[in-house]
Amino acid sequence: MPIKAIQDFLKLEAASGIILMFAAIAAMILANSPLSPWYDLLLDVPVVVAVGSLEIAKPLLLWINDGLMALFFFLVGLELKREFIEGDLSQPGQVTLPAIGAVGGMLVPALCYVAFNYDDADAINGWAIPTATDIAFALGILSVIGSKVPLQLKVFLTSLAIFDDLGAIIIIAIFYTDQLSVMSLVVSAVVFTILFTLNKKGVTNTSPYIFWGVVLWIAVLKSGVHATLAGVALAFFIPMKGKEGEVSPLKSLEHNLHTMVAFIILPIFAFANAGISFAGIGVADVVSPVPLGIILGLVVGKQIGVFGFCFIAIKLGFAKLPTNVNWQLLYGVALLCGVGFTMSLFIGSLAFEQGTGNLIFQDRLGIVIGSLISGVLGYFVIKSAVDKQSRIEMEKE
Repeated sequence: MPIKAIQDFLKLEAASGIILMFAAIAAMILANSPLSPWYDLLLDVPVVVAVGSLEIAKPLLLWINDGLMALFFFLVGLELKREFIEGDLSQPGQVTLPAIGAVGGMLVPALCYVAFNYDDADAINGWAIPTATDIAFALGILSVIGSKVPLQLKVFLTSLAIFDDLGAIIIIAIFYTDQLSVMSLVVSAVVFTILFTLNKKGVTNTSPYIFWGVVLWIAVLKSGVHATLAGVALAFFIPMKGKEGEVSPLKSLEHNLHTMVAFIILPIFAFANAGISFAGIGVADVVSPVPLGIILGLVVGKQIGVFGFCFIAIKLGFAKLPTNVNWQLLYGVALLCGVGFTMSLFIGSLAFEQGTGNLIFQDRLGIVIGSLISGVLGYFVIKSAVDKQSRIEMEKE
């Protein structure tokens, strides 16, 4: 991927992370103000779309989580396909370290959570919550540190987050699927066949793909498989190459969606899901098994998993430290990976959508505290490393 394209992408993600912070803070302020009932009422507003006998009726919150987030996952799918075909992830030498770090960053946090919740049949459903990394938030924190952060460190973090997203997609598909509707799955299979045929026949006009993508989303929504996975599946059928003289359909869609997802969809999701009332919260609430498992998973599990797995891989010769990245910078990024926010909230909404309101509250409490601690620690560790490197360079001059 050209350096200019990487820099543009990172600037966009960093700005999105800052807006996400404001959206989350706004939700928390509303949830702890006299306007709290209106905030809850807004999210509970029933929204119904009906065409003949086909009806989709959900509260606004679920339209955001199932509908708007399908567009987010569609963009993730487009990015995954492009990266594996011609991006940084198409080069084995650059894939190994972030892939290994991502595996550690999912495995160890999950074990941390399970250690505190293995004996609770409801709470154990949240085991995947601390496995996620919010790339927008993490890059937003790096942007606050300044331009002296090595580009290679940002690329490593982005690559690791892409593998993390791929892991999240697999987890959602396997572990967060309801009872299946055979008829809806049959419709989904027919749509897959149509999309495959369009791709094989070299159709580069994206309109047919989008139309059948909407049909696929409805079928998947009704099937019991989470609807957001329809976005990922659709992305893999979008052609990478256009006809001679045409721009890439995939890159065009990715470019057009990126701004909307980064600056509209993700902030709306954060605003809708981050509203936590802190009234009456005490130490006992924070150290109960669900929030404690999430906090330790994000703060301790992520740094041990990402840094530990990368350290072992480098020492065994499977991978190398990225150029201009030292051990302290790598450790700082491992801490930043504990900022799970958006994806953690999303997985939490799936894990506890059939559970009690108290579990949902505990889940959000743990995510906010764990992400905040990880972000602050990561900021200071990386800033210290960057400042130290700057002093060394100044002394040499």
